[in-house]
Amino acid sequence: MKLLRDTWLIFRYEAVVMARNPGLIALTLAQPITYLVLFAPFLKIAMAGRGVATYGDAYAIYVPGLFVSMGLFGGLFAGYGLLNAVRQGVVDRCRVTPVSRTGLLLGRALMHVALLEFQATMITIAALPFGLRVGLGELLVAYALLSLVILLSISISYGIALVVRNENSLGILINTVGQPVSLLAGVLIPLSLAPLWVQNVALWNPFAWATEGLRALLTGHFATSAVWQGWLVMVVACALAVWWSIRQFNREVS
Repeated sequence: MKLLRDTWLIFRYEAVVMARNPGLIALTLAQPITYLVLFAPFLKIAMAGRGVATYGDAYAIYVPGLFVSMGLFGGLFAGYGLLNAVRQGVVDRCRVTPVSRTGLLLGRALMHVALLEFQATMITIAALPFGLRVGLGELLVAYALLSLVILLSISISYGIALVVRNENSLGILINTVGQPVSLLAGVLIPLSLAPLWVQNVALWNPFAWATEGLRALLTGHFATSAVWQGWLVMVVACALAVWWSIRQFNREVS
């Protein structure tokens, strides 16, 4: 109970701080909406031979990839906020408080999850006029799966940030690793269009499994194996990443 209470307190504090800057929240939507409007329509023509007959079909394929891209990069950049908190002495002050160290980290992470889920909701609403149609049940399951994607990338970012302890090094790692990981997740076009060797490499990428699961959900294939496989891979990967980041953080504040 103490862990849940501390996590909630930190989450609420971080959420209030973030809510004070609505302009920044709106600005973070500019890039995904640009891709939504300018890139997704290409898929209708590019995948016409794969059963994509309408713009709604194209958006049902692209929006899940956009979700994963937002969750991946939005989560990876969360490490900057943690490093800034370390620089400002927030972590040092927490050493003399009864707040759970794990709750301190999870509360910050869940604030980013909530922010990116809000952005995903806005993207979903923006895609409706273009023909996207998805059932409420499938959409809610997709958002839950997306939460795991976000939490996984945030935990990786926190762990790396606490290892390198340098914003420049963190930025280099994000740009070097994030781009190939996102491409191997099929966020732009489905991996079914990729060469076989690319598909085989993507099997080692947990974000690729999440993308396939999200696409299955938004295209109305709730009962397919891609959904439960995506959930299984993400739960395992997320648990390992959260454990690693908490372990690194506990070392930092011990």
